[in-house]
Amino acid sequence: MTIDSELEPRDIWPQMRDEASAAAAAEPVLASYFHNTVLRHKSLDDALAYQLASVLDHSALTATSLQEVIAGALRADPQISRCMQADICAWYDRDPACDQYLTPFLYFKGFHALQSHRVAHWLWSEGRRTLALYVQSRVSEQFSVDIHPAAGFGCGIMIDHATGLVVGETCVVEDDVSILHSVTLGGSGSGGGDRHPKIGRGVMIGAGAKVLGPVRIGEGVKIAAGSLVLRDVPAHATVAGVPARIVGRSAAAPAYTMDQTLDSEE
Repeated sequence: MTIDSELEPRDIWPQMRDEASAAAAAEPVLASYFHNTVLRHKSLDDALAYQLASVLDHSALTATSLQEVIAGALRADPQISRCMQADICAWYDRDPACDQYLTPFLYFKGFHALQSHRVAHWLWSEGRRTLALYVQSRVSEQFSVDIHPAAGFGCGIMIDHATGLVVGETCVVEDDVSILHSVTLGGSGSGGGDRHPKIGRGVMIGAGAKVLGPVRIGEGVKIAAGSLVLRDVPAHATVAGVPARIVGRSAAAPAYTMDQTLDSEE
C-alpha cells in the first residue's frame, strides 16, 4: 500500500555535502569513503542508490546490479526520495545522538533498512515480487529488521536502533511515526486478509512493544516500552502494560518529543 504524504522535505543535500567535506578534512584516512558515498554524486538520490547497493551487496546480486535497480525505483517514484529526505530530517530533529544530516545516511541501519524497504515496496507494487522478497531477505540478514515488502510507510519515519523490528504484510504506518528497537507490528491468527496494525500519524512506539492484529492505533498515541497492544487505541492516549491499558493522555505528537515517561501526560 502506497501512502500519499503531504510532507515537503527540506533541501538537505547541500548541507550533507558540506558535512562530508568537513568530515573528510578532519579525518583524512576516511577521505575516499566520504568521496565515494557523498561527494562524487550529483544528487542525493544517486548517493542513496550507491549507499544501499553497497550495504546490501551479495554474490547473488552484486552492488552494481542493485544500484541500477534502486536508481530505477527512485526515477520511477519520486515519493521514495521525498520520504527518504523527510526520514533524514526526522532523525536529525528527534534523535539527540544525530547532530548532522549525514549521520543517519551513512551510519544508521534503521535508515538503511527503511529506505531498502521503500525500494522493495515499489518492486512489490510493480509485480516484481521475487526481487522484492530478495531485498527483504537481505535487509533481514544485514540489519535484523524484517519488513514485508507490501507494508506501507509514510514519510518522516524514525526507526531508532532498529534491531529486532518486525512489520507484517498488511501493516500501514502513517507519517511522522517513531519506532524503537524490538518492536513487532504483527498479525494475530493464521487467517489471511487484513491482519496487521494500522499506525496513525505522530505515534511513538517504545522499545519491545508488540502490536498484534488488525488494530487501529490513533493519531498521537504513545505506546510504552514492553507493552502488548491487542485492541484499538483512541487518538492521543498513552497505553502501557501486558495487555496494554490506557494510563493517560499523550502530547499532540509524541513521536517528536520521544518522551518515554508515563508521568508527563497532558
